[in-house]
Amino acid sequence: MNQHAAVTKFSHVKPEDTDYTGGGLRDFFLYRDLGIADATGGQVICHLVKANPDCPPVDGTGWHRHDCDFQIVIMMKGWARFMYEDKPTLVRAGDVVHQRPGITHYLYDYSPDMEYMEIVSPADFKTVEMPPATDKVPPVTPWT
Repeated sequence: MNQHAAVTKFSHVKPEDTDYTGGGLRDFFLYRDLGIADATGGQVICHLVKANPDCPPVDGTGWHRHDCDFQIVIMMKGWARFMYEDKPTLVRAGDVVHQRPGITHYLYDYSPDMEYMEIVSPADFKTVEMPPATDKVPPVTPWT
C-alpha cells in the first residue's frame, strides 16, 4: 500500500458544491476551493482563481516567492502577465507554468476574464515578500 493512501481520500467536487469567494491570498482575486487539501490531508492544495471584477489591476501581487515543494499554474481563460525574476512572461489560456520552488515572481497584470487553476504542495505553503528582481516592470493594461 502507498504510504500516503492512509491519509488521502476520494474527492469529487462539482461546480455547484463550492462558490468563488474572497478572503484568499489576494483581495483582487476570487478563489474556489476544490477540496484537494482536505482529500490529501494537507499534502496538496488545488483551487481555481479568477479576477475579481470589482478590482482591476493596480499594483499586482508585488514581488514574492512561495515556500513550497511544487507549484503549477494552468491558465484556463484570459491571460496574466508575470515577471519571473527579470523576465516578463505572458501566460494565456491553455498555457501551463511550473514555478520552480522559491522563484521570485510578480503577477502585475491580468485580463478581466482571467481564470487559472493552481496546484501547490504542501497545502499550507507560505508566501514571502521579496525585494524586486528588476525595476523594469511593464505597465498595467487598463480595463475598459
